[in-house]
Amino acid sequence: MSRRIVLSAVAGAAVLAGAGAFALAYAGDGAPALAHSTARYAAPQGARDGSFRFSTEVTAPSGLKSLKVLAWPEKSELATKQPTAKEMSRAESARCESTGGADGTRCAYTVAVTAADAASFPRGSWHVAVLATDEDGATTLDTEAVDFTVG
Repeated sequence: MSRRIVLSAVAGAAVLAGAGAFALAYAGDGAPALAHSTARYAAPQGARDGSFRFSTEVTAPSGLKSLKVLAWPEKSELATKQPTAKEMSRAESARCESTGGADGTRCAYTVAVTAADAASFPRGSWHVAVLATDEDGATTLDTEAVDFTVG
């Protein structure tokens, strides 16, 4: 192999490594990221209310400002026109606490479900839409962060 090819390969590898390091450094300044989202629906039984609970982990390098949550039935108007970030800004907020890491936060949203509520819910698959906003104003909208079933 000629010396010229070896030098070109080494120079190319150095450029790629530098670009990769820049990409990793830049990725830390991105929008909030959601992970490990779960949803649980428990129907009311007898005189006891049921509940809906959503939880997720959020990574936001500048810190998490808010997390909005909206559960919506698959068989609804939202199936064709999913919620927008503007609409989600008016949704209910989850409670969030730091996980002890530099930029990690665990968020949970819980609401009681009465027998009257449950009777009006469409049966079948539901989705949970989530809007995460960091301290710098960057947002992440996931209109189907997780699914659950109302039976």
